[in-house]
Amino acid sequence: MQIPIFTVDAFTNRPFSGNPAAVCLLENDLDEDLHQKIAAEMNLSETAFIRKLKPGDDFTKSSCFGLRWFTPASEVPLCGHATLASAAVLFHVQKNTNSVLTFVTLSGELKARQVKDHIVLDLPLYTTYPQVSQNFIHNRLSRKAAVGDMVVQDIRYSPDTKKLLVRLSDTYDRSVLENLKVNAQHFLSAEKTGKLKGLILTVKGNSSGKGHDFYSRYFAPWVGVLEDPVTGSAHAVLSSYWSEQLGKKEMLAFQCSRRGGELKISVRGDGRVDIAGQTAVVLKGNLTF
Repeated sequence: MQIPIFTVDAFTNRPFSGNPAAVCLLENDLDEDLHQKIAAEMNLSETAFIRKLKPGDDFTKSSCFGLRWFTPASEVPLCGHATLASAAVLFHVQKNTNSVLTFVTLSGELKARQVKDHIVLDLPLYTTYPQVSQNFIHNRLSRKAAVGDMVVQDIRYSPDTKKLLVRLSDTYDRSVLENLKVNAQHFLSAEKTGKLKGLILTVKGNSSGKGHDFYSRYFAPWVGVLEDPVTGSAHAVLSSYWSEQLGKKEMLAFQCSRRGGELKISVRGDGRVDIAGQTAVVLKGNLTF
């Protein structure tokens, strides 16, 4: 069997930065266990599988496809950067002629459209809730395992995504977040209840109105990803939080991983968020087995 496969760097316009995702185009149904085996073989934070929903569908002409995402360890319900990468393969490699693509996923229907040199993703917007209990396991995790003795300004939890958001003090800047030494492997022993799938560390950006509105880093060892380079699903949480905190609907964000990536955010009034980014296709080939 041969399956076309691509590696796409997402949320960047330069190869070898942003967040790489593998994208597989499935002409036919794939044995269930092969999805996870391929994702483990690719060993990227996510491998996306685009599948035809009807036998007569065509990757160059159809506008609606199935989409699933797998880390090297498990399937995940939402992955923004691999959705961006999937849209890039269809738009830029397959030369799909539609202005809007729809993906049927575990998180409902997600749409992607081209706007100039960006691809815009229509994603769900996830609300966060304050954590007031000092004995809450997530509190202990964030303070001890992740940030040590650094000053934490706010802690929020997103029950829909099982993500914990930890905002560092506004006295810290981007460089503090970038230089923070985090051993995400330690999180696994600190949190075993299943209530947590990801930890977001974030800090406020430049308040002058120029530059980035906020910065973040994201860790998800519970799904096999120690630190994710640039994370669309985390920004579906961050967008809600920072829109409320800053009183803004349009924001520019930067995820401060070693590779780094930029996201343009537009919070809508219908419980959704548009997250836009650029892409660079760096590999084209075939899986053979």
